[in-house]
Amino acid sequence: MNQKAEPYAASAAATRPPDGDLGARFGRLDACAVSDALDGIGLPGAVAGLAPLVPVAAVLAGPVVTVRVGPRRDDRPRPHLGATAIATAAPGDVIVVDHRGRLDVSAWGGILSLAAQQRGVAGVIVDGACRDVDEARALGLPLFARAAVPVTARGRIVEESCREPVVIGGVPVAAGDWVVADSSGVVFVPGGRAGEVAALAERIRAREAAMAEAVRAGESIVEVMHDARFEKGHG
Repeated sequence: MNQKAEPYAASAAATRPPDGDLGARFGRLDACAVSDALDGIGLPGAVAGLAPLVPVAAVLAGPVVTVRVGPRRDDRPRPHLGATAIATAAPGDVIVVDHRGRLDVSAWGGILSLAAQQRGVAGVIVDGACRDVDEARALGLPLFARAAVPVTARGRIVEESCREPVVIGGVPVAAGDWVVADSSGVVFVPGGRAGEVAALAERIRAREAAMAEAVRAGESIVEVMHDARFEKGHG
């Protein structure tokens, strides 16, 4: 695509908070606060090595639609990878592709990005490599991956499942779970614990805001970091 556009021109509409209040709450948080909340209640969730190739202006947050891809082993016709996820996604969903960390072939490309953006998908996360990054950037579609590579998926990999459980960087992820992603990384939240995690992350965020305000007011960072006024944020 030759048309130039601002990187975030379409992201505001695409990342509107889904699922009512819970979507809005996660959208006001960040990956670090959510990761800390998961730590506080003993849940995994943070994934190392997934970086924003096309950043989101603030925070990418939404319910997950899962896709798993793998090596082509036969000539049987298969659905084009990612197409079913896009066609069945609701506005604000985030498509998460389990590519098993593979870096030598792309599991996402420009036509898929265009279709996802038109569908209202909030963003895409690929546990592996993707391509056509400039096209996703022109569309304003947030795109997280482990790498970019120009090698096509055709003849190399196929879609194995859609909306089935996957594993992303060692973290189990199911359709309907939540993801929060920003420049610090990607964090997954189990759907059944999302409200609990959001509430704890909000307390952690409020605690950190109070600490920052104390530092701005001239208090010693040594004292602020050990001040009993700033509760842990979890019980």
